[in-house]
Amino acid sequence: MSPRRNRQHGGPKPVERVGGDRYGLERTEEWRGEDWVVRHVGGGGAAKHYRCPGCDQEIPPGVPHVVAWPQYGGVDDRRHWHTACWNARDRRSARLQRSRNGPKY
Repeated sequence: MSPRRNRQHGGPKPVERVGGDRYGLERTEEWRGEDWVVRHVGGGGAAKHYRCPGCDQEIPPGVPHVVAWPQYGGVDDRRHWHTACWNARDRRSARLQRSRNGPKY
């Protein structure tokens, strides 16, 4: 028996998407009535710890994630999100989680 070949023989070539979910490319999405610039960051490009505003958990270095900011915002307006949190942003809100006896201010 000969070994199995996983190569495709002939047929159409795969179409490369421009924009989409490729790392490093920016696109514009509307959220909360505002245009946001969204960039996917690969694991190699993530070198610091970030705090996700969707789940309030840490994004460690080396984890692919999404960076989003208002279209007319500055560098200080950028937020780093887990990809799943960004995709579920309409179902989530930025909630502060306090301890049971913590102050409510």
